[in-house]
Amino acid sequence: MATVFSKIIAGEIPGRFVWADDVCVVFATIAPITDGHMLVVPREEVDQFTDASDDLLAHLVAVAKKVGQAQRAVWDAPRAAVLVAGFEVPHLHIHVLPAWDEAALRFDNARHDVPAEELDAAAERVRAALRDAGHGAHVPAALDSPRLG
Repeated sequence: MATVFSKIIAGEIPGRFVWADDVCVVFATIAPITDGHMLVVPREEVDQFTDASDDLLAHLVAVAKKVGQAQRAVWDAPRAAVLVAGFEVPHLHIHVLPAWDEAALRFDNARHDVPAEELDAAAERVRAALRDAGHGAHVPAALDSPRLG
């Protein structure tokens, strides 16, 4: 059964994509804890991180690192944080977000009323930072597309 993330990747539900490759995509969450909060999601439907192959996890973490570096550059954050919980969607995903302290890294801090324009602007800032860091080959041509080129 397809998850909401599978539907986003397939283009059936809108997404704000900042990264795409053959293994995974990265898109903005609609309920960010901090500005620039992104989700690293494998194209393969894997329920949780303990079900994923070591190779898949290694790839997801390598992509999360690049996204975190971009977030730190954009928001001048002292850290990029990663969270793996998976309770809200049964499809493996890594939350990557700029972070200033551990107290903020709680899902009950997520904002559910962020205007679409702000989500778009944050995603575009991450896309630009990824391009500036030399990862343009993995930045989709359009914000709303999980495909390259």
